[in-house]
Amino acid sequence: MKDYLIVLAALLVFFTTAFAIAQKRKNNGLIDIAWGMGFVVAALTSLIITSEPSIRGFLLTFLVLLWGLRLSYHLFRRNWNKEEDYRYKAMREKWGDSNPYVTAYFRVFMPQLILLFIIVQPVLRANLKSGGPLGVLDFVGLAIWLIGYFFEVVGDWQLKQFISKPENKGRLMKSGLWSYSRHPNYFGEATMWWGIFIIASTVPGSLFTIVSPLLITYLLLFVSGVPLLEKKYQNHPEWKEYAEKTSIFFPLPPKK
Repeated sequence: MKDYLIVLAALLVFFTTAFAIAQKRKNNGLIDIAWGMGFVVAALTSLIITSEPSIRGFLLTFLVLLWGLRLSYHLFRRNWNKEEDYRYKAMREKWGDSNPYVTAYFRVFMPQLILLFIIVQPVLRANLKSGGPLGVLDFVGLAIWLIGYFFEVVGDWQLKQFISKPENKGRLMKSGLWSYSRHPNYFGEATMWWGIFIIASTVPGSLFTIVSPLLITYLLLFVSGVPLLEKKYQNHPEWKEYAEKTSIFFPLPPKK
């Protein structure tokens, strides 16, 4: 329990720092940049304080670093000098001028901390509890993680290349991985956490950490990911045809 509290304390310091930076820049949307880095903080902290280091723990920490650092860097380059995202602007308008800092801290940054702490449980379990040597299930999980990483990284890269071309301004991304899924990057993120869970599940007493991939999949499919973007683009002139042909989440061949 002590080790988990240390990780929680590290996350509290990190998210409070992110909150202070966001308020200075008047942009609560910067929490999106902090999201991936928060996992890096949790993974590294648990690895540093563990009394039972293992190859599995090192592996999962490395995977989290690959994912978290890339995601935060990608969002930093995209969002740092931009206006606050429309979602957070809407929150500000809804809350009004009464205690905006306190409200942002407890309704934006602290909920993200709690969600992150739940989702990162497989990594903490692998780092803080002794497990046996790597086995077949670990490599199955690694293969699934690599599939997810491919979809997120390539999906983000393809979208960036598409947006960077002036002739595509106002158009909808419908090629590459985006022709198989309307949200290939979200599919990739969920898939990675299923892979991480499978690796961590080989540590005795870790089956409860299935809450991690279940939660991130639920959030992406029904709360903060897919629904918001689907709503954002539903009035786009190309959307109806694209949605009819393309799977919403799981990659499938486009319909004729």
